[in-house]
Amino acid sequence: MAVNIILPPSSLSLWHTKKLIYSTQIRFRIMSSASKSQPQSVASSAVYQVPGLDSHEMDSTADKTFERYSSNTAKRNGKGVSIVWFRNDLRVLDNEALFKAWVSSQAVLPVYCIDPRLFQTTYYFGFPKTGALRAQFIIECLADLKKKLMKKGLNLLIQHGKPEDILPSLAKAFGAHTVYAHKETCSEELQVERSVARGLRQVELSPAQGNSSRSSSTHSPKLQLIWGSTLYHLDDLPFSVGSLPDVYTQFRKSVEAKCTIRGCIRLPTSLGPPPSVDDWGIIPSVEQLGLHSEKVVKGMRFLGGETAALSRVTEYFWNKDLLKIYKETRNGMLGPDYSTKFSPWLASGSLSPRFIYEEVKRYEKERLANDSTYWVLFELIWRDYFRFISIKYGNSFFHLGGPRKVEKRWHQDQKLFETWRNGCTGYPLIDANMKELSASGFMSNRGRQIVCSFLVRDMGIDWRMGAEWFETCLLDYDPCSNYGNWTYGAGVGNDPREDRYFSIPKQAQTYDPDGEHVAFWVPELLTLPKERRNFPGKSYIEQVVPLKFGSSNKHHSQRSKYGGRHSGLRNR
Repeated sequence: MAVNIILPPSSLSLWHTKKLIYSTQIRFRIMSSASKSQPQSVASSAVYQVPGLDSHEMDSTADKTFERYSSNTAKRNGKGVSIVWFRNDLRVLDNEALFKAWVSSQAVLPVYCIDPRLFQTTYYFGFPKTGALRAQFIIECLADLKKKLMKKGLNLLIQHGKPEDILPSLAKAFGAHTVYAHKETCSEELQVERSVARGLRQVELSPAQGNSSRSSSTHSPKLQLIWGSTLYHLDDLPFSVGSLPDVYTQFRKSVEAKCTIRGCIRLPTSLGPPPSVDDWGIIPSVEQLGLHSEKVVKGMRFLGGETAALSRVTEYFWNKDLLKIYKETRNGMLGPDYSTKFSPWLASGSLSPRFIYEEVKRYEKERLANDSTYWVLFELIWRDYFRFISIKYGNSFFHLGGPRKVEKRWHQDQKLFETWRNGCTGYPLIDANMKELSASGFMSNRGRQIVCSFLVRDMGIDWRMGAEWFETCLLDYDPCSNYGNWTYGAGVGNDPREDRYFSIPKQAQTYDPDGEHVAFWVPELLTLPKERRNFPGKSYIEQVVPLKFGSSNKHHSQRSKYGGRHSGLRNR
């Protein structure tokens, strides 16, 4: 799923070749049954909406889900006004910051700050920090959040500017005693948190304002940060973050054995009233954010927002009953249903990982439990791991040598990098995946591993260039998963064992044996026989670099140790 991104190989080995081929066959049968109007043997310009429900079905699904997660027992005992600062938690269901704000006050003011820094450029190479497709996705998330809050008797105040300027000003104007928000872990986000806290300390509220027990002295609003982005809570880990295992398997086994997953927060039916606001602001357009609007005309078109997120869970688990075969299909590349596709909503916080957990457990109780149902949770734990590791290793996630401070010579050949970025390397599997990323903001887990390996090992290019380009493009971008995965893929991550080379010929043979994916994204390959689409020779553009191990023209000799191992999916 989560979320989340190049996925580091785990310590699990690949299945036997026969099982992999069988899984591939299953994947195409599923895709054919899910979209019979799109023959899988012919690439087209099809656009797959995710989720594939109409607006009425999605609204109905979300309403029913909210009914199941409503509570009539929650008690409100606070005074005054509290603010909820929405960040990467653009949901109502299982939002503890929203719940605590409601409990502690008489009126809640939800706020989202459109921070101009999110639309500047990346740190090293100056790519757009947020691409147009993700910006559009976030805009849709905000519109849906506003609608959801209004159903609960609130609204969403949209403000343009830096949170450290906006929130203290609002706290003073409304006499808010507390600003509630979800805690982040990476340096840029932490700096904003510190600036907000510093700005709030400079605000003086009168004794009559706020929820203070002090009756005769002025006081300042406080920033209350809530942990709410992971499956396992930070406070429930069986070790300190500084002692976090450097091997995922050790982490997973420990938390599975010693930790319990907290239940979703149940909200009352009504969260109102909000304070009186003259102008709630409007949801911006992509152009108002300084970007040029882009439309998905091919591949998957993800709908932003909590309504779409809850609908996708229902569609994948319950309507299509695909959860039971997830483990067999998750390494697919083409179509909407080879994996859950939850990661864009997890990254924006429109979907709670704990809600996914509860739905998996409900599915296991009502339908069946097997390796596939567990594997969705396995992937969510991977997502958790990167979030916790980002605390342990801090900014080394973003440094050239990574958490292990590896000294290695990389180059930053711009022209060579652009052949990778634009999908013009001469290797159909690389080019198809990169074109998909640019066109849709998404790429399969398998594709992310392959293009990462090619960039850093075959091209020898600075891995940070790839990580920053993914930061621009991905709908499911979050710094922990993105940079955690890239450091793993580049061999500079915290686990030195996870340093693998992915052979393009072997990957193509195993995961796109009929060339369906490459033909979909590189239509000129359609006229070639299926077995030649990934190995077109002179029928395709010239290869920009030779492969580090073997040649794609001798692909039959590549059934070797260079295939790369299976890795956990954080982009499900």
